[in-house]
Amino acid sequence: MGNIKRLNHAVLWVREVAKSVDFYTRVLGFTVIDEIPGGRGAFLRAGGSDNHHDLGLFAVGAQAPGQTRGGVGLYHLAWQVDEISELATLADALKAEGALVGATDHGTSKSLYAKDPDGIEFEIMFLLPAEAWPADTAMNRPLDLQKELATWG
Repeated sequence: MGNIKRLNHAVLWVREVAKSVDFYTRVLGFTVIDEIPGGRGAFLRAGGSDNHHDLGLFAVGAQAPGQTRGGVGLYHLAWQVDEISELATLADALKAEGALVGATDHGTSKSLYAKDPDGIEFEIMFLLPAEAWPADTAMNRPLDLQKELATWG
């Protein structure tokens, strides 16, 4: 049995590749690495990544149905930032876009939840250093981002 190190990339089915590329590049700072002609697909890299690509997007058509909440399928992807200030910057960008749907203090991490243009949920998270993890690592409290900025900023 092998030891998986981390998730290298995710691939999503989206309605319109151009619309998703615009969102992920403009709002989250991804860079387009390669595109499949005719708007059929694209590969994007996150700003702080050393992967070839972190996200693949493939078109299924503008009329494709969305995922049903509670149905089988992907719940969300989690993208990690290194600084709490980056989380705050992204919170502002996601709010401006109307994409932010939640913010949670998980104890070990501070997380934003948002949805892309197709309604695919994702998380942006700041992971606390392991020595700062609380005894209660199963918490789900509202995130006080200003307090966290004062503590970790």
